[in-house]
Amino acid sequence: MTDNSTVRVFATRHDAERGIRTPKTAELVARRLRGMVVDGELKAGDHLPNEAELMELFSVSRPTLREAIRVLEAERLVEVRRGSRSGAKVCVPGPEVVARPASLLLELSGATVADVYRALEAVEPTAARLLAEEGPEEAFDELEQFVDEVVPAEFASGHLGRAAADFHLRMVQLSGSPTLALISGMVHEIFERNHVAFAKERLDSGRAQHESNYKLFVRSQRRFIKLLRARDGAGASAHWQKHMGVAREFVMLGREDLRVQDLLD
Repeated sequence: MTDNSTVRVFATRHDAERGIRTPKTAELVARRLRGMVVDGELKAGDHLPNEAELMELFSVSRPTLREAIRVLEAERLVEVRRGSRSGAKVCVPGPEVVARPASLLLELSGATVADVYRALEAVEPTAARLLAEEGPEEAFDELEQFVDEVVPAEFASGHLGRAAADFHLRMVQLSGSPTLALISGMVHEIFERNHVAFAKERLDSGRAQHESNYKLFVRSQRRFIKLLRARDGAGASAHWQKHMGVAREFVMLGREDLRVQDLLD
């Protein structure tokens, strides 16, 4: 019969051959803390217990604990203010965490801003269908309130482009698909500054045209909300596809060959 020591030696050699690495203690502690955030035991804005409590909880040394905190800090799950006595604060990262490396990869690949917009055209109509078929009435109310209150205020201050981008992103977030919301959020982070800057250029070049675009936008969104309330998934998706096609002409005209740049500094 094979004794336990032989089994351990075989397992160790087998793991080494397969390239399996035993996690460091700090990584295990980081995994536990990460799990507490995911499970809701720790929420955004909460402060982690002090070092002494965490060292006792996980039975680890101070250097190991600090290494674990640095892992979470690199993942943007905690924020550490040097010299602060309150300790590390939990923060739930947004799409910007993945947008930065994605933006760099797109820039290296020579992608255009028009290509980024096409990605939004692929994602958003699907979200519109989901929202119409499965979204709660409260979501429709929120979008209607946005059109009634936020859009006019942003238009008056010269930020219609920003309002349009926010409406698009919020629509996807309300669709109930975390995956679509993450993808859309990431792409919006990359695209938004170009969109807003270009909308401002259009405002400066012709107020009358800007007012016309504002009225067209509001009319389109009101039609979209009616389709949502009617639970017309196919109609909402088709309308949103058409809406984005019209918006493309406004947003990308003259910028079709503009290259993606790392704009997230």
